[in-house]
Amino acid sequence: MINLTYSEAIESVMDANMKTRLQKIQDDLYTKQGAGSDFLGWLDWPSSVSDDFITKIEETAKRIRKQADVLVVIGIGGSYLGAKAVLSSLEPYFPQEDKLEVLFAGHQVSGEYLKQLLAYLDGKDVVVNIISKSGKTTEPAIAFRFLSDYMEQRYGAGAAERIIVTTDAEKGALRQLAETKGYERFVVPDDVGGRYSVFTAVGLLPIAAAGHSIRQLLEGAKQAEAVYKDAGIESNTAIQYAAIRHQLYVQGYTTEVSAIFEPKLSFVQEWWKQLFGESEGKEGKGTFPASVVFTTDLHSMGQYIQDGKRNLFETFLLVNEANEDLEIFETPEDGDELNYIAGLSLQEFNHIAHKGTANAHLSGGVPQLSLTIERLDEHEIGHLLYFYMLSCAYSAYLLGINPFDQPGVEEYKNNIFKLLKKPGFE
Repeated sequence: MINLTYSEAIESVMDANMKTRLQKIQDDLYTKQGAGSDFLGWLDWPSSVSDDFITKIEETAKRIRKQADVLVVIGIGGSYLGAKAVLSSLEPYFPQEDKLEVLFAGHQVSGEYLKQLLAYLDGKDVVVNIISKSGKTTEPAIAFRFLSDYMEQRYGAGAAERIIVTTDAEKGALRQLAETKGYERFVVPDDVGGRYSVFTAVGLLPIAAAGHSIRQLLEGAKQAEAVYKDAGIESNTAIQYAAIRHQLYVQGYTTEVSAIFEPKLSFVQEWWKQLFGESEGKEGKGTFPASVVFTTDLHSMGQYIQDGKRNLFETFLLVNEANEDLEIFETPEDGDELNYIAGLSLQEFNHIAHKGTANAHLSGGVPQLSLTIERLDEHEIGHLLYFYMLSCAYSAYLLGINPFDQPGVEEYKNNIFKLLKKPGFE
């Protein structure tokens, strides 16, 4: 379970009108009647995914680890952020010998990055996983053009056994190419949008390839699915988070700052920013999602949070237990004057830093919430990501917004195509 607490400055949000609205949203969600209901496949995905599907992912992941030193995942937005968020949360900070390295491409267009990536791959065995529903999304398509050429030049006919495609089940350029070349294929479900796809093959294959338990990840999500479906509105933390965000938004707090003390969660923040930004930011509405990493950013952005414009609220994402830790020790000279905290672990220091920061920012007029998970493992991360997806749906519906489309994304694409004089966009 996600533990949710919030500051006394936030008034009770569960008045009769809010309860009625949330009950209607809940009913529409689970009967799949609301706006965008064609994209609710994620809602019961953790409980409905088959063992055969999981086993196939695991078998392919095992083969990747035997074949390769490096897996390059090509995708943008939800096609890479979910996997990146989970991997960053679970992987060691520094590369480990004899462990598959997962790298990403196609999430931006940097010639320097791509050229250095290709050079880095020389001397290593490589598998590529391209993720794109259509195969025509510009950034991944550019990366795949270079990487597929690299693989064919290096491995010849054997490249087909080292390229895996995650795409539409029935149509699209990438599916057709996979059939022609004989690439192994996984499916992007029609009823699951990219930013909600972390528990599908989109996220599961890279996570499993890195050696993490996708069964535990899905079990955490399955637990969240059951808990938040059955909990009453007033005791449902996913609903409470959405309702509090909405109340603060109505009061003029239009920016939410996610704050962490464990840097491994920084890509969970990036995934969260896409999830809420792309789901809510429409029709001139939506809370702007921002993020900081403490204590690092207490020496920079902390100043703005403390004393800047009062249109923001802060949501701490906390971890109770550290997987590894150190204790501060005494030194004879005590030149740094740290002997007074000798015996304190660094995780304990961060817990104290959170309390001190929260008190300071609260005194500066910043409303606050805290979301707490027990530890960084597959089960807890699976639960957390499902919690966010469900809460995001409630948040968008409270604004009268379809959580599952992204009409604004097409604007930048069309303008780029016009500038490039793409056929049909002149």
